[in-house]
Amino acid sequence: MSTQTPVAPAPVEGTAQATGVAQAATFEPVIIGFTCNWCSYRAADLAGTARTKYEPNVRLIRLMCSGRLDPTFVLKAFAEGADAVLVSGCHPGECHYIEQNYKALRRFRLLQRTIEALGIEPARLQLVWASAAEGVRLANEINRVTDEVRELGPLNWPAGNLVDLDSADLDTAWEATGGDAGGPPEIPGGANPQHAAAKLPAAEAAR
Repeated sequence: MSTQTPVAPAPVEGTAQATGVAQAATFEPVIIGFTCNWCSYRAADLAGTARTKYEPNVRLIRLMCSGRLDPTFVLKAFAEGADAVLVSGCHPGECHYIEQNYKALRRFRLLQRTIEALGIEPARLQLVWASAAEGVRLANEINRVTDEVRELGPLNWPAGNLVDLDSADLDTAWEATGGDAGGPPEIPGGANPQHAAAKLPAAEAAR
């Protein structure tokens, strides 16, 4: 009686199984990154100047502020074939426009709920804080997000052409779900403890 461990037959070239294996082995995610002009975009520039390597899967789009991120930008990115979206801006308490990154944080929280309801894993939308001096940190976060999305696999969102992006109003939806009635949204992990991320501005804390 043989004690040799049986070996699974290799997929026959041209079959659906072989095609699936090949796709899994070669999958490289497309990630759209929305960055703040004053912090995270400059952090990416600093990473390049310092020759800090990060995955080329991220296509960076510069906004004047993370608070300028329209929720439809994220939904449009998914609908057009992105496998993930990365939003990055100044650390809470350090926004060039005072408190606009808290606006981005609210939208991020609501968008995570929204995309989950639309059949997209919340992990495909991520928020990272990075100052202009944190090129290495941003590069590491890009690498982390890319690795996580590789594990998730291709999105292939079938509902992408069914969502009416032009009529989406997530700010109104946020208020309809209670908005900040339970207090401002929690700051996601990864905020630099050396920054003023632990305290909300007085106007926010009073809500």
